[in-house]
Amino acid sequence: MFQFAKRMSRIGTESAFEVLARAKAMETQGREVIHLEIGEPDFDTPAHIIEAACRALRNGATHYTPSAGIPALREAIAEHFSRARRQPIEPSQVVVTPGAKPIMFYVILALAEKGREVIYPNPGFPIYESMINFAGAKPVPIPLREEYGFSLDVNEFKDLVTDRTALVILNSPANPTGGVLSRADLEAIAEICAERDIPVLADEVYEHILYEGEFESIATCEGMSTSERTIILHGFSKTYAMTGWRLGFGIMPKAVAEQVTLLMINSNSCTNAATQWAGVEALKGPQDSVRQMVQAFRERRDVIVQGLNEIPGITCLKPKGAFYVFPNIRGTGMTSKECETFLLEEAGVAALSGASFGAYGEGYLRLSYANSIENILKALDRIRTALAKRRGRG
Repeated sequence: MFQFAKRMSRIGTESAFEVLARAKAMETQGREVIHLEIGEPDFDTPAHIIEAACRALRNGATHYTPSAGIPALREAIAEHFSRARRQPIEPSQVVVTPGAKPIMFYVILALAEKGREVIYPNPGFPIYESMINFAGAKPVPIPLREEYGFSLDVNEFKDLVTDRTALVILNSPANPTGGVLSRADLEAIAEICAERDIPVLADEVYEHILYEGEFESIATCEGMSTSERTIILHGFSKTYAMTGWRLGFGIMPKAVAEQVTLLMINSNSCTNAATQWAGVEALKGPQDSVRQMVQAFRERRDVIVQGLNEIPGITCLKPKGAFYVFPNIRGTGMTSKECETFLLEEAGVAALSGASFGAYGEGYLRLSYANSIENILKALDRIRTALAKRRGRG
């Protein structure tokens, strides 16, 4: 028998992949399932990015690279974000990783431990809480409530900050709610964190999938630049439809970058060489595909929000970013998990329980609209029909 380390009991999972596995199993039995569970753009990676990787392979990019990333990509990231965040960023502040999750994992491991606390959004990406627990620190959820448009209450946030707070995690635009933090809220949070010298891990992977206003980053607030206290978590998966490429990065103070690079050396050695050259092309090449994708997401968002609000028992806010809706399903009389199971088994629609994103997600579902309008309309019809039958049986 294996005797697993106690830390393994503290690690969580990402339920999207569990529901995906159940849905795929149903499909092998002949059931048709509409996939609204997985957070993945349904577009192909732009051709010029694919060609850049192929060209790199043909030119010999088949060897180890520096653990923090190839110089060309670190320089491209530093140049791009120096403009975007209106501050000087050096390549030495950039660490490239296989996907964005390692930045999250490494930063939490580097800064959090037993006796320390990490404030994180709830409902939020489930790996935040999982990694905080794994590191031995105390997870401190900051509720994102529907009445605030799934933003946070700054006064409530202030009350959660203590002398034990080692890190604050922010995510805007947010998974699973599509909520966006306002400039005023970011400045209020920045003032608190700068005054108490608390670093912030800013998960900004959905930066470009924004439907109104300009993107705002806490890194542009006083005292919170990437050379001071902000660690930007970012990647190519969502913006450039590159989920399978596994290419992410972090921008952070140099002292943090050194520690994160050590963790890269001890875990992955380096990120795939050809994939990194694809990242250079993604940043420096044409951006038309990004604009087209966001426009398609905007149209899908409008369709799914309107459709959900027409179904008895469901209400849905219109998200400002990302490609998820987070409808309130309390009117159905089911818990989030019950509704997730009901829709998969009775309607053939794969969605995620809001509670899988934290306790404050109970009473909600997450549906990804990274699918065609045709499939979204079909899913809405199935949900409407299944719930009507259930009410009839009741």
